[in-house]
Amino acid sequence: MGDDHPECPQRLSAIADHLLAKGLLDCMQPIDAPAASRDQLQRAHSALWVEAMLEHQPADGWRRIDGDTLMGPDTLPAALRAAGAAAHAVDLVLSGSAPNAFCAVRPPGHHAHR
Repeated sequence: MGDDHPECPQRLSAIADHLLAKGLLDCMQPIDAPAASRDQLQRAHSALWVEAMLEHQPADGWRRIDGDTLMGPDTLPAALRAAGAAAHAVDLVLSGSAPNAFCAVRPPGHHAHR
């Protein structure tokens, strides 16, 4: 994304460092995020948007989605896990299996519309 772009792997390290410094990591249970299903994605996005993202992942290099968003070969799997983490967290809280949830994910999802 470039050296001046705020989205980078170190963002998650900074979050983990802050949680550790505040003593919160001891209160958290890490869970591997499942990939979101098409049905889950379509709860927030149109079927056309979901299909466009699923079909246009580059095998190498970068694909520009908009003026500030690039998609690389690993973007789609990361985004599916990020969305899956959020859906799974909601399911855990609503089922009573967890009193609360926090998802530190990449990419952060702030470019996702609707």
